[in-house]
Amino acid sequence: MKAHTKETQAAITPNGAINLLKDGNKRFVENKKANRNLLEQVGDTASGQYPFATILSCIDSRVSAELIFDQGVGDIFSARVAGNIVNEDLLGSIEFACKLAGTKVVVILGHTACGAVKGACDDAKMGNLTILLHKIKPAVKAISEPSHPGSRNSKNIDFVNRVAEKNVRLTIEDTRSLSPVLKEMEDNGEIKIVGAMYDITNGKVTFLE
Repeated sequence: MKAHTKETQAAITPNGAINLLKDGNKRFVENKKANRNLLEQVGDTASGQYPFATILSCIDSRVSAELIFDQGVGDIFSARVAGNIVNEDLLGSIEFACKLAGTKVVVILGHTACGAVKGACDDAKMGNLTILLHKIKPAVKAISEPSHPGSRNSKNIDFVNRVAEKNVRLTIEDTRSLSPVLKEMEDNGEIKIVGAMYDITNGKVTFLE
């Protein structure tokens, strides 16, 4: 499998980009990785890069976008931050990836048993992490059940995972509302902004409706 060129990138639609990621994750789950020479791709991309997707994911060591979507050198922009939240720096990076570098889809990728989400559920406080976790708190508040305080913490993994999915959806809303550049591109059909959840128990990515 060769690295993408300007021509192959241009031929990919937003829906096509999503399908490429779905196909890649299917290969990952089935342990049938595509045949590619990564060192050859290093040479192919030395003079330029033409990724087709931008993935905003958590820093969790188990959630490497290149691996779980079975992609090679130069295929995706990978932005990572605990809890897959957005701020000005991340949005600026994604705007570069889409507007200037030509990617066709932005995927906000959450995952099960997320440590950052657990911290937000537990109201953890530690240095700058406190500020980051505050950005996840709206997702915690948005999940109304269970209502008993004793069940709204990191020990309730079902609650944690529902908060994690809600956090993805709220991050998509933030991306659209805080980035007129990306919102306009999506409205014009140039890109899609979608959410997905990665299951750390089986390697499967589920795209959210």
